[in-house]
Parts: sequence; structure tokens; C-alpha cells
Amino acid sequence: MAYACTLCPRQCGADRESRMGVCRMPRMPHAARAALHFHEEPCLSGERGSGAVFFTGCALRCAYCQNAVISRGDCGKPLTAESLRKIYFSLIEQGAHNINLVTASHFADVVAQSLGDLPVPVVYNCGGYERVETLRMLEGKVQVYLPDFKYMDAALAARLSGAPDYPEIAQRAIEEMIRQTGDYRMDEDGMLQSGVLVRHLVLPGHLDNTYAVIDRVRAMFPRPGQALFSLMSQYTPILELPQFPELNRRLREEEYDSAQSYLFDSGIEDGFVQDLSSAETSYIPAFDGTGL
Repeated sequence: MAYACTLCPRQCGADRESRMGVCRMPRMPHAARAALHFHEEPCLSGERGSGAVFFTGCALRCAYCQNAVISRGDCGKPLTAESLRKIYFSLIEQGAHNINLVTASHFADVVAQSLGDLPVPVVYNCGGYERVETLRMLEGKVQVYLPDFKYMDAALAARLSGAPDYPEIAQRAIEEMIRQTGDYRMDEDGMLQSGVLVRHLVLPGHLDNTYAVIDRVRAMFPRPGQALFSLMSQYTPILELPQFPELNRRLREEEYDSAQSYLFDSGIEDGFVQDLSSAETSYIPAFDGTGL
């Protein structure tokens, strides 16, 4: 019987053993980099770095993707569950505080086979566009979920990511993540050991969407200690986007000041605010096969 992929919310049904799906990737995992990464939140990067494995391809396909060189599926080395596991232990030997799986959703079945019995937390770093059924493959194997919450505006999600269902999908996914992990837990050094850290990237010209995301996160997690929230300023124009003129620039200082003020007034207490100076291409790693 032919394989029909339904791992992501697109549920394209592609037989990825013989042809690409919406993610533009075959069934077996491909990755473009595995190395210590120091540009995550402090509770993930710490002093020794997060052991980040950057997978190739993506089903969400945001027009403004900061990692477009790999999300388009044009590079990467094929890997098995066994070779992935060897990579994890290599990163741990280098001092990684955790194993950070970046955009692994479309390989979740094989990635799940590679996990288990690791001496550090596993971080599932994703765009928030996740099927609950797929997340359940990872239950007990992932300790920290690191989802984006990109949109509450369905029209904007359709325009920029071709996913008008993003708001409802992301909310259900985050609810499943918190069901699996419970309240977040730090160790004595302030490193995140389990829980959910929700990220939101502020997009130029779309502050109303940011305000709506903050409102929703506040409603989802009304009690301190449930989940962490990270407001991100690092949007950097990577691609020429003539059809989205508002995205051909970085955030203005007054825009980010407004986003921060809204967050501070929202009642959300647990989390992080990124400096505006983070909007630099130097924060984007080289996807050159390092560590594979």
C-alpha cells in the first residue's frame, strides 16, 4: 500500500517515498546543520548553547521566511533515525544544554523513532502549524515545545503563509503541547527543563495581529507559571517581496515600542522580550552541512 502523508495540517496525502509533498521533501529526514546554537532564549541557549538540528523543508511556506534557504527544500543531507541519534549524542558531548529540533514536523514519525533516553531535554522548535495527532507521536519524548504563534488574523495568515486556518490550528496545537508538558519547569540554573515557550515574531505594519496574538496567549494561559511567551523583534527582509511592500523593511523603533507596551500591559508575566538590535542577518546560521 502506498504511503500517504498526513503529518502536517495540509494533509496533502503525497506518497513521499516516490514524490514530494507540500513540504517539498521526501519521507526520510533531511537536515542542513547540526551545531551548538546561541541565539535562542537564555533559558535554552544558556552558556553552552542549544544543540540545534535544522531540518530541511517546511509545509507552512511563509513568504517572508528567515530560513528560506532551507525551508524551500533545496538543500540538506538525508538522515535515518539511527544517524539522527548519533548527531544528538555528538551535540551532547559538545556541551549542549538540550537537543533542539528545528522544523521537524514533516519528519515527525521518523524523528519520534530517534528520540528517547536522552540525558538532556528535547526541544521541538516549530512554526505552530501542527496536527494534534502528529504531536501525540512525540508525547513523552519531547520535554519542551517551542512553537511560533504567528497569526490571529486569518486573512493575514492566508496572504502571507497560504494558511487561513492557522489561528485555529495553532491554538489547538499549543493546547496539546501544554497538555503533554504541564506547567513549565526550570532548573536551578534557569534552564528550561519542560514546558511550553510560545514565540511571536512582530511583522512590520501588522501590529494589530501582534496585539491579537498577545490577547489570545493571555486568555489561554491566565495563571503565572503555565507557559512562557517570547516577543521577537528579529524580522529581517531576506527575500524581495514586491507583493508585500510592508515587509521589505525592518521594524521601526516606534512599532516595537508599541508591541512591548501592549505586552507589558497585558498581564503576561513569564517570558522574554528580544532587543530590536537582533534584526540582523548575522543571527541566521550557515546552512552548510555543519555537524552532519
